[in-house]
Amino acid sequence: MKLWDKGFATDSKIEKFTVGKDRELDLLLAPYDILGTMAHITMLCKVGLLEDGELRQLLPELEALHAKALAGEFVIEEGIEDIHSQVEFLLTRKLGDLGKKVHTGRSRNDQVLLDLKLFSRAGIEGIVGKVKELFAVLQARSEECKDILMPGYTHLQVAMPSSFGLWFGAYAESLCNDLEVLLGAWKVTNRNPLGSAAGYGSSAPLDRTLTTSLLGFDGLDYNVVYAQMSRGKTERIVASALASVAETLGRLAFDCCLFNSQNFGFVKLPDALTTGSSIMPHKKNPDVFELIRAHCNRIAAAPEQIRSICANLPSGYFRDMQLVKEIYLPLFEELGDCLDIASFAIGEMQVSKDLMSDSRYALSFSVEEVNRRVGEGVPFRDAYRQVGQEIQERRFSFKGRLNHTHEGSIGNLCNAEIATRFAALESSFGFDAVHKACDILKKMY
Repeated sequence: MKLWDKGFATDSKIEKFTVGKDRELDLLLAPYDILGTMAHITMLCKVGLLEDGELRQLLPELEALHAKALAGEFVIEEGIEDIHSQVEFLLTRKLGDLGKKVHTGRSRNDQVLLDLKLFSRAGIEGIVGKVKELFAVLQARSEECKDILMPGYTHLQVAMPSSFGLWFGAYAESLCNDLEVLLGAWKVTNRNPLGSAAGYGSSAPLDRTLTTSLLGFDGLDYNVVYAQMSRGKTERIVASALASVAETLGRLAFDCCLFNSQNFGFVKLPDALTTGSSIMPHKKNPDVFELIRAHCNRIAAAPEQIRSICANLPSGYFRDMQLVKEIYLPLFEELGDCLDIASFAIGEMQVSKDLMSDSRYALSFSVEEVNRRVGEGVPFRDAYRQVGQEIQERRFSFKGRLNHTHEGSIGNLCNAEIATRFAALESSFGFDAVHKACDILKKMY
């Protein structure tokens, strides 16, 4: 079945190539396509294009299909082109000609636009939840290890004293900025394209404001040409936000790989979280972090892949957009899995508690000694030269105490302030309002 069927057959080779992976990927969109249809036909009834009795027949059938899709039991049958065709086919098989009315005023173009927006909203919410879990783990580890010192590095050279509290806390705060970027992507996503049809609107008296309200969108993509142009652009913006999270996670994974090596020995994974070698019996490899790093590098490449498909297209719809789904739809699960396993591994990771007693890190206290002398009245530049001379002559030692008190330093991590910022950002998404609107829609009849 094809929604565009005109009574002639398409060559099987052409059909296979043009359908591509749509039937497989569209199963991910099934709950959202059905929900969008529920909103659309509710609006059609309001504007007089469906009778109330017809709506009362259609909505329960769609609600049952929606539950089936959420349970992972929805199937696109052989010979059915995509999710849009399958839903209409099932309604028509059950309700006869009434099922053929649900496409009034729509195109598959605005259907898939809507499906992708709804899918993205759910995906962003899921990622925010997993980011929140990792943030909590990092903050807990930061507080737990705030008094355990470790060397800090610049240029991979020993630089100044740091702490595990500072290190864990740095990645927690990085997730705050990633959440800010996700919030921007959410705002772009949470606008309704339904009613733009094939990109030029419809002569049907559609009420686009009503479907916006029914689906819990913040507002409309008003201009119908732009609504169609937003396909690809929206996915790239969301993918860029996911890539921001992936960048933080990948960098953390690299640190963990480096710090877990014998040459550093800063952290250690429990044996159960490592893998081995088929030839070297002593090996305990941090494959979990290496794979996180690789996955995150792949996610980081996705925005550019999407841009390369869409960058040279004029206004209007083109089938090129179909390939974007293959890149975009799997990103949420891939990043979500990385966040889950990172939260687990970071929570189980052990830290070394007496690193700074090692003579290799003695020079990391040079700035502390400079500042100690400045506190006694020595001009900074003179104190710097004195300590430098002592280092050259191999007679440097630091006998003082670390005393970092300013905001965000070893002695004042500001974890509570960072947590407050994270909570404020999380609440700005307004997920509850979306759930409320969609729950009302599903229970209208």
